[in-house]
Amino acid sequence: MRSGDLFVRDEQGFFYYRGRADDLLKVGGVWVAPGEIEHCLLAHPDVVECAVAGYSSEGLVRPRAYVVLRDGASVTASELQELARAELSPHKYPREVRFVESLPRTANGKLDRRALRDLDP
Repeated sequence: MRSGDLFVRDEQGFFYYRGRADDLLKVGGVWVAPGEIEHCLLAHPDVVECAVAGYSSEGLVRPRAYVVLRDGASVTASELQELARAELSPHKYPREVRFVESLPRTANGKLDRRALRDLDP
């Protein structure tokens, strides 16, 4: 059975969920799991939740982060991009960060990645 779920295994043999195979983005010729970028951005104390989706620019796919901040937060898009650059491989940082009030959800309460496109102007 192939579930479509992606995991990594550390040196101690523990498995960590990294997202779904059908959510992968091909950025600079390398497959990127949006969940890895999201996990990194969620480490910032001002980020309540976030989602990453791909967008096309000049024929290339680039990661875009949609971020919900805690009330009164003053973090900037560049600060979050720098955090991702410091923690992840260079091609994985979100080229754009958009701050939103909330993330779209399905009827089951799961993140609706397809609806993220509707958030774009």
